This record gives sequence, structure tokens and C-alpha cells, in this order.
Amino acid sequence: MSNATPRAESVEGTRRDLTRTLNSSTGEGYQRIPGTAATRRYWYARAMGPRFTLVAGLIAGAATAVAILVGAVLLIPDPGPSTVIPPSPEASIQSPAPSAPSVPSASQASPTESVQITVGTVAFHVGEVAPALSVPQLGGGQIDLANLQGRPVWIYFVQTTCPTCVDEFPLMNGFAARYADAGLVVIAIDVREDESLVLSFVNSLNALFPIGLDADGAAAGRWDAGVLPVHFWVDRDGIIRAGALGGIGPDVMARNLATILPGIDVTP
Repeated sequence: MSNATPRAESVEGTRRDLTRTLNSSTGEGYQRIPGTAATRRYWYARAMGPRFTLVAGLIAGAATAVAILVGAVLLIPDPGPSTVIPPSPEASIQSPAPSAPSVPSASQASPTESVQITVGTVAFHVGEVAPALSVPQLGGGQIDLANLQGRPVWIYFVQTTCPTCVDEFPLMNGFAARYADAGLVVIAIDVREDESLVLSFVNSLNALFPIGLDADGAAAGRWDAGVLPVHFWVDRDGIIRAGALGGIGPDVMARNLATILPGIDVTP
């Protein structure tokens, strides 16, 4: 029988002892007054068992958690559609204009190096018409590139302080002699030095080609010959076809010379 307390029943306004009959599975029972055939139907408030209590607690806890989660989701603000801000024209990365990278000085370059040392075709104006070049010639006369139209010309801007010239001048003597019949003209232009100093220098190297004197550096400026020594190879049409900084070997000289002597097998 259940240990629940029955509801109090009143018969004719007075409380009496009742004989109880209880169905413990439903909580339904009957009360009979002793000595009479009268009965009254009643229900017990059944006590909740421990298992049912546990299950009910779990269900209540789960419902609470779900309610909290839903509330949190509803409280989170909607970020809305993402917006991509296009870069302003001022923020665009501009490609830098071609510029000459740092290059080794003449004293650092190996005179026997077989790799062409250049600062790019833009610096040497390769493919462009050669600038004007008209300077006094050492020993008398005038060197004017305009008078050499129709002939391939190798131009070499130098100074007497150039250590690589000691090795390059003899090599250039050899090329000038071997390809003279092809019309090749080799010229060296000394920049901003006294004539007597230049004369002593070229005599010591036994230069066999003309030497020009660019006393004020104007010619070198027109050719962008800011780093000395520097070579230019100009074809018969007056177009610069190759350029290189000084300190190159005979193989590089031959390869660049071949650009202005088409059809000729140029060898070091």
C-alpha cells in the first residue's frame, strides 16, 4: 500500500474513521464506514518514486539548457552581408620604373670573367639610336660618330684609374685588327682627365685604336655612362645593339661584337 496520505473526507460534517481500500497502481480507493454498507470513492496523492524523480530532473535540465542556447543565439547580432572595400587608386601598388641595380666597380670586376656584366638593356639603351658623340681626338683631330655611319662601332668609355683597362685594351687591340676588314671601328673615350695623363696611359697599353677626350663629361652624360668603364656596340645603322660594364673577358666581347657584325663568325 502506498505511504501517501489520503485526502480527508467529511461525512455529514463530521470526521470519522474510515475503512480504506486502495489500488496502489492507480491511487484510487474506497472508504467504507464500519457497520454500514455506505462507501465513498477517493484518490491518494501518490508519492513520486526515486527513478521517476531522476528522469524528471534530467528532462527539466535539458529543457533549461535548450532554452538558454536558443536565447543566446537570438541575442547574437546578425553580421549582415560581408562588404569588400575596393582599394583606392592611391593604394594601388605601382610597378617601379626600370632602374639600374647596383653593380660592381671596375676594381672589383675580374678582367677574365666570362659572364657578361650588364645593368639591363634600358640602361644601355639597346635597340635605340645611339646618342651624338663628337669629341677631340688624342693627338689631334676629331672623333664624330656621325662620320662613321654605315660602319660597326665599338665604343669604350674609360678613365686612367680603371684597373680592368690594363687587360681589356690588349684584347680590344686584337679584335680591332682581326675585324678591320669587316669595317669595325674601335674607339675609347677618356672622361674628365688631362690630355697628358691620358696620353701616358694609352701609350703604356700600346692602344692601336683612336682615343677621344671627353674633358667635361658631356658625352658620357648623353650616353648615361655613369659607371666606368662601360662598353657600347653600335651597328651600321647607328643602333645600339649591346652594352656591358667593364671587366669582361674575350668571350663576352666576342658575343657582343657579333651583334654588330651579322653573318661573321666572331671568335674570342
